[in-house]
Amino acid sequence: MHRDPFDWIDERQARLRTAGLVRTLRPRTADSDLVDLAGNDYLGLTRHPEVTEAAAEAARRWGAGATGSRLVTGTTELHARLEEELAAFCGFEAALVFSSGYTANLAAVTALSGPVGSGTLLVCDEGNHASLIDGCRLARAEKAVVRHAEPEAFAKALAAHDGRAIAVTDSVFSVDGDAAPLAALAGVCRESGAALLVDDAHGLGVLGDGGRGALHAAGLAGDADVVATVTLSKSLGAQGGAVLGPARVIEHLVSTARTFIFDTGLAPAAAGGALASLALLRREPDRAGRVRAVAGELHRRVTEAGLVAVRPDAAVVSVRAPSPEAAVRWAADCRAAGLAVGCFRPPSVPDGVSRLRLTARADLTDLEVAAAADTIVRTAPTAA
Repeated sequence: MHRDPFDWIDERQARLRTAGLVRTLRPRTADSDLVDLAGNDYLGLTRHPEVTEAAAEAARRWGAGATGSRLVTGTTELHARLEEELAAFCGFEAALVFSSGYTANLAAVTALSGPVGSGTLLVCDEGNHASLIDGCRLARAEKAVVRHAEPEAFAKALAAHDGRAIAVTDSVFSVDGDAAPLAALAGVCRESGAALLVDDAHGLGVLGDGGRGALHAAGLAGDADVVATVTLSKSLGAQGGAVLGPARVIEHLVSTARTFIFDTGLAPAAAGGALASLALLRREPDRAGRVRAVAGELHRRVTEAGLVAVRPDAAVVSVRAPSPEAAVRWAADCRAAGLAVGCFRPPSVPDGVSRLRLTARADLTDLEVAAAADTIVRTAPTAA
């Protein structure tokens, strides 16, 4: 008798469906008339004509794909320029571009942990993004998961370890939009001789002078014991990721990071688009302040109406929902009213609390912000 090797999937899907946790894909059209508070286009650059034209020109000149891994044929002049511009803009010595922010995080965590037997300890904030968590799981190192955004918890874990160590954290946490205490964490790391690795995906373009990121804002950019990762798919409106840090760290990644060595390089169009976005951000630094102002206004309006929301430190506003089912209905009601919002449910939320996740955009008008907040309040579940 032959057993169906995938029958467990049907059982699991049934359990997820009962719990209201089934996820479905919803393809969007190119000309959607929804006001978008669900995507991560913080600066409103993904459709900016200068960015789209730069992406198109890069595709016309270099082709639709990179044609191979970065070490074979996948590195173009665009990649080299992008790495130089990113490092200079964010204040680091060097940069290395990857096909996604996820692969950049996997590379940074695993390659900097060292080989088996190196005795490295990874101290990981419990609220970190899945890509950092997966990097820690893949790394051949000891791990310690500590309480969210508490320097004292990091210090305790580091003090108990005799050997190399790396503190791993997001700069801005993607679920609630709260910021890590980077200056305090850097101090803790330096007391124990540990390195600090920060995912600045939600800080680049939003925090720091002209959007140079959370590490720049904290005065840590370019320090010899600090490494940052960023994504090009949020504030820069393109695709891809990068690791920023000392030149010797970047050289080490080129030789050892598996998600760099064995992955096809970033598509030229994405590199061209990201370069154009960086140029725009240099020219229009006020975009960073505008997106923070929009996030603050959304938070003010929904909390004054009685909803529970986390005060945003960057562009993300998290609004609590009473249950996974209520969050799904709430998001659907918003969509029916012309507003796209994020819907976060377990297991995507570390605390098990479902919420709507609103992402502010610098290109929204005051009227659009007010109308969006009104829609969220008007459609809110009565128990929210």
